[in-house]
Amino acid sequence: MNPRKNKPVIGISIGDINGIGPEVTIKALLDNRLLKMVTPVIYGHGKVITFYRKQLELEDFNFMQIRSIEEVHHKKINVINVVEESPEVIPGVETQEAGKMALAALDHAIKDLKDGKIDGLVTAPLNKNNINSPEKKFIGHTEYLTEAFEIKESLMFLVAEDIRVGLVTGHMPLKKVAQHVTAENIRKKLDIMLKSLQNDFGIGKPRVAVLGLNPHAGEDGLLGDEEENIIKPVIREYKDKAHLVFGPYSSDGFFGMMHQKKFDGVLAMYHDQGLIPFKSLAFETGVNFTAGLPIVRTSPDHGTAYNIAGKKIADDGSMRAAIMEAHDIIKNRGDWEVEED
Repeated sequence: MNPRKNKPVIGISIGDINGIGPEVTIKALLDNRLLKMVTPVIYGHGKVITFYRKQLELEDFNFMQIRSIEEVHHKKINVINVVEESPEVIPGVETQEAGKMALAALDHAIKDLKDGKIDGLVTAPLNKNNINSPEKKFIGHTEYLTEAFEIKESLMFLVAEDIRVGLVTGHMPLKKVAQHVTAENIRKKLDIMLKSLQNDFGIGKPRVAVLGLNPHAGEDGLLGDEEENIIKPVIREYKDKAHLVFGPYSSDGFFGMMHQKKFDGVLAMYHDQGLIPFKSLAFETGVNFTAGLPIVRTSPDHGTAYNIAGKKIADDGSMRAAIMEAHDIIKNRGDWEVEED
């Protein structure tokens, strides 16, 4: 047991303060089960939490303002101010100030992760438009964290109760996807997925389905040759090494017949091929997990949702699931002997 505390400290970067991130964070932390499982630390600003607490009419939602992670209180919800000035909160409006704060929150949390002062990170949604600057290009949380921890390869892994989908290619234009569907890239992502299923999800001998790139998985070369020349040979390699890897499957028929329930993981070739079925099946409980990193990072599977920000109707199911998933992965990695009540 870690002598500092008896439960993991989970950082929550606030994301875009004008989106639904603060609302779903507050709503999720109203669940007393979470406070028994983890010590939450919100990287944001006390004025933001106070604004949404008042708007949501949750005056009994209490938190402790701390100056740094060294002051963390393990029986409270903690909030660290990542900027000195009080931010202006305008729900549903994209502002440069909100983007600046979202990046400051993420960078502060990453520093504490690197220093070993928090045990995992849950990232609330942010807006790539207002977070980007000429000095620092931001493609997505997955890429940003991969670079921050100097890891050559990670895996965007969308997980829910009965579906886990990883991606060979992530945030890139569709016209570039085919050139990145190479045997080397498929092997890299398969290796990360198989290792993650074992170490992060506790599955001893995982079964993985690999999707094709083309319609009908190429239909024996009629609709494209990537399946015959690239994907099938890689699958054979893994089968020869006694891995339970199958495919390639046509994604429409695969998900249409709910075959994902027969597998522990599904490797999709590109972003929308994997995320459209995932979000259709598990939008309210889905979690985005970055596999392959030395630290645990999860997030809800939705965006800032400016259209409903400030309207008190955002569903916190995915945020709650992201916090619980972070806890479970930390436990599965063997970093904690989590005490049961």
